[in-house]
Amino acid sequence: MENKQGIGFFEKYLTVWIIICIIVGIAIGQWFPVIPQTLSRFEYAHVSIPVAVLIWVMIYPMMLKVDFQSVKNVGRRPKGIIVTGVTNWCIKPFTMFGVAYFFFYVVFQSFIPAGLAKDYLAGAVLLGAAPCTAMVFVWSYLTKGDAAYTLVQVALNDLLILVAFAPIVGFLLGVGGVIVPWDTLLLSVVLFVVIPLLAAIITRVYVVKHRGIAYFNDVFVNRFKSYTTLGLLLTLVILFSFQGETILGNPLHIVLIAVPLVIQTVLIFFVAYGWAYWWKLPHAVAAPAGMIGASNFFELAVAVAISLFGLQSGAALATVVGVLVEVPVMLMLVRIANNTKQWFPEA
Repeated sequence: MENKQGIGFFEKYLTVWIIICIIVGIAIGQWFPVIPQTLSRFEYAHVSIPVAVLIWVMIYPMMLKVDFQSVKNVGRRPKGIIVTGVTNWCIKPFTMFGVAYFFFYVVFQSFIPAGLAKDYLAGAVLLGAAPCTAMVFVWSYLTKGDAAYTLVQVALNDLLILVAFAPIVGFLLGVGGVIVPWDTLLLSVVLFVVIPLLAAIITRVYVVKHRGIAYFNDVFVNRFKSYTTLGLLLTLVILFSFQGETILGNPLHIVLIAVPLVIQTVLIFFVAYGWAYWWKLPHAVAAPAGMIGASNFFELAVAVAISLFGLQSGAALATVVGVLVEVPVMLMLVRIANNTKQWFPEA
């Protein structure tokens, strides 16, 4: 389990790998355009089949880590669950929409054309409506969070994604003036949440039954870590091979997109962390609650952005910028949480 290991080499330097992927992807798009042209032919219902396969490779190992049996412990310290649930589903998507709209349509109006602003807003909304799952185990470990309780919070979030993600995204995109292809949105949820989740549950039940929970957690799950890395890197290379013209024509946009995403991440962390402080929750519960709100399930956001708007869209680019800023910002918040531990009561 990742929550026993802390942040690995790949995760620690994720921003570096993404920059490399940007360079490689743009180079492929410029010098070998036949590659993205060929890949673009393999689509079904606006979903890129090669990218869908890579995203399954990414998401399935993460779903393996969630034990839904832990949901039965939801009544244990219910205040922490309330903080997590309300922050992630009643506050975060809407503050993301507000912060992104303000920057893309007001502050950066003279730098971002209206059409791209709409796309960037859509990407930000997808990030805001997808609270983190797997990486939360890392942030929880680094803040000495309660691992069992973090598991409950993650399991609850994954269950809520099944029913809340599509309606919230559809509503906020509609408010932002983005035409929502509901059939593609619902198909994306089925493809990138329901199917890998069911596959992971079936796998977990089978392996635990035949080999035991210790083998599953310590051996089986770890076999898939390299697949997740490979899937993410290849997806980003393909994405940037389609995004080359947009990036080369608007290099400043990477920075402009990052600004509201960073502000939103810090804001939502302090909403959850401050609420936990106000309710006098122990730090081992408060820190993961803040981290799970601040961090994003960026793999899901990238997948849905590609499905809804295409590999060449500004929405897909915005979700990838979310990946770019995720690790350095979250490591900063980990440091803040560790330096304020004395503010909270003992467990």
